[in-house]
Amino acid sequence: MKTDGVMNSLTPGEIVRELDKYIIGQHAAKRSVAVALRNRWRRQQVPAPLKDEIAPKNIIMIGPTGVGKTEIARRLATLAQSPFLKIEATKFTEVGYVGRDVESMIRDLTELAINMVKKEEREFVAQQAAKQAEERILDLLLPPAPGGGMFYRPEDKAVQSLESPAQDATRERFRAMLREGALDDREVEMDVPAGQSIPMVEVFSGNPAMGMEDMENNLRDAFSRIFPQKTKSMKVKVSEAVKLLVQEETEKLIDKERVISLAIRRTEQSGIIFLDEIDKIASREGAGRGPEVSREGVQRDLLPIVEGATVTTKYGMVRTDHILFIASGAFHVSKPSDLVPELQGRFPIRVELDALGEEEFHQILTEPRNALIKQYVALMATENIRLVFTDESIREMARLAAEVNNKTEDIGARRLHTIMERVLENLSFDASDLDTDTFEVTDAYVREQLADIAGDEDLSRFVL
Repeated sequence: MKTDGVMNSLTPGEIVRELDKYIIGQHAAKRSVAVALRNRWRRQQVPAPLKDEIAPKNIIMIGPTGVGKTEIARRLATLAQSPFLKIEATKFTEVGYVGRDVESMIRDLTELAINMVKKEEREFVAQQAAKQAEERILDLLLPPAPGGGMFYRPEDKAVQSLESPAQDATRERFRAMLREGALDDREVEMDVPAGQSIPMVEVFSGNPAMGMEDMENNLRDAFSRIFPQKTKSMKVKVSEAVKLLVQEETEKLIDKERVISLAIRRTEQSGIIFLDEIDKIASREGAGRGPEVSREGVQRDLLPIVEGATVTTKYGMVRTDHILFIASGAFHVSKPSDLVPELQGRFPIRVELDALGEEEFHQILTEPRNALIKQYVALMATENIRLVFTDESIREMARLAAEVNNKTEDIGARRLHTIMERVLENLSFDASDLDTDTFEVTDAYVREQLADIAGDEDLSRFVL
């Protein structure tokens, strides 16, 4: 079982090779995040107190939309088994300067870490929980009689004697039947959680920046402690009762204090926050009024979180000193130097991502483990249709995606999703009724499906 959030010891080269399995190109960006991840592992090996002085090497990714910025960060977090949160910087300026409280992203990240650790703990105790649930089900099926021995329902004719050996034999027989699924449709009576409404009261927060969703979560958590969960007795099928009891036994076996402790440690030591669209909160040169003040205000609010602060969550205090922040933006209008100087200093690594062209689109469609072609082949296989793409058809889709990006707005690899969906729209609709077991997509078929759209710039702007 994974007991903490310490990074695994993959070398930068190994990290890049893992990222190559899912992301085409962008080698400079992959190298940067690989070094940042490896530095986390290196920091863990440094003795205290110097270890606490080593700050994370935060990154700014510069590049147009759809070139892989978010995917690189997401895959990195998956590789490192780190809690990962993507949030748009503009969230904090949605209503003038009163947007979401910037500390909410740390609370959200902590919640994700709690869920990660809970999942790991559930897997760790799953076998024991299943055994305990099985014993409780057998107790429901064979309840003890008031005077000793067992009470048997009329339909249970397996036992002629109430002696102890017979009781044990019957219990084992029922255990075997339970494991084989022979008792799944039988009903048992048990206590199940009853839905209850939590009384709501009007609360005025001392922090005007705290969002309503944070207040609601805190209220719900507080009331759940004050008002114990009610139960009601009802008849359920054995198959459903097993699920309920396994869940109940699992929760009993999990040490909640341990979960919180591990989750906070994982958040602090290995959390990754992806700040998207950071260029939209960068202040233009010479600006000092209106929206620019709001943008700079958000940067000032973000600064202590990125520098290192203590944030109050419902699970306790969380320090942000060693959380890795990866920011991204197109920076078409503004530039990284438009950020406040203190924030610039907290993002020492700058990496520029390349725009994608026809050749990269062809690779994206075919090479990654989760390539779009492979996804659609798998989807059609569920309808017993073997979907085949000729290389010419793949190149035609890549060419059309690059062409539409050049003529309209460049949205990068996201254009491939709309192209593929349009090409296979008719097949997806008729797949269940087709008599053939093989369907070949050719370059002519691609052109036929997109003929009315690709040639019309105005139409392709809206459809593709």
